[in-house]
Amino acid sequence: MPELPEVETTRRGLEPHVAGRRIVALEVREPRLRWRVPSDLPAKLAGQRITGTGRRAKYLLISLESGTLIVHLGMSGNLRVLPAAAPRIAHDHYDLLLDSGNTLRFNDPRRFGSLHYTTDDPRRHPLLARLAPEPFDPQFDPDYLWRITRRRRASIKQVLMNSRLVVGVGNIYASETLFRARIRPRRRAQSLSREEAARLVKGVRTVLSNAIKVGGTTLRDYVGANGEPGYFRQKLYVYERDECRVCGTAIRQLTQQGRSSYYCPSCQK
Repeated sequence: MPELPEVETTRRGLEPHVAGRRIVALEVREPRLRWRVPSDLPAKLAGQRITGTGRRAKYLLISLESGTLIVHLGMSGNLRVLPAAAPRIAHDHYDLLLDSGNTLRFNDPRRFGSLHYTTDDPRRHPLLARLAPEPFDPQFDPDYLWRITRRRRASIKQVLMNSRLVVGVGNIYASETLFRARIRPRRRAQSLSREEAARLVKGVRTVLSNAIKVGGTTLRDYVGANGEPGYFRQKLYVYERDECRVCGTAIRQLTQQGRSSYYCPSCQK
């Protein structure tokens, strides 16, 4: 599933191609995404100028003169910049045609992505209103993480992946963060010391920053706005690895809430 680094990579790839451009048309070929694309949306978007792009958690925000498009890539989606005349392939569900002659083309084999439009403050949209702090926000600091874990018996990995507590730390990045912080994924969150909370905050920011620098992580489907895969997979320390990149110990795998966790029994305690 595209996570924060993949969405931020997509945003950065789109920005120079869309800022200041006018929407010629929205062509919807398959409206049945996670939520059905409203039939009146093309009429609302036609002629509007794009003023910029943003991101909130795993949602891409495209700011328009009179509103905001909220795009979610789902589990397998991507949004690419292509010439409008580029041949379509299977699972190309909609095109946002621009006056530059390019299009933003959304492809999603599983159709778990979504497209929404609001004329209100996008932060008040039901999908965004209750989200937690961003990992790079000053609010997400060691004191915050230590404080929210005091009464939580859930594993620390579950806490890191809880978007009501901190956004954008997906499964891959949670495993890699815990490795950097030298903490096993099954540790109860309430057992963290202040020092460990500080290591986790630093680890989250380091892992996500490094992933963004190389375009995110491609395991199967994800490509960025330019059609290129992400290369963070080559830099993973434990996720889907046989041996720890640091000490060479065999990596152990376990399942938590239906998701695979990877850790080094030597480096992590």
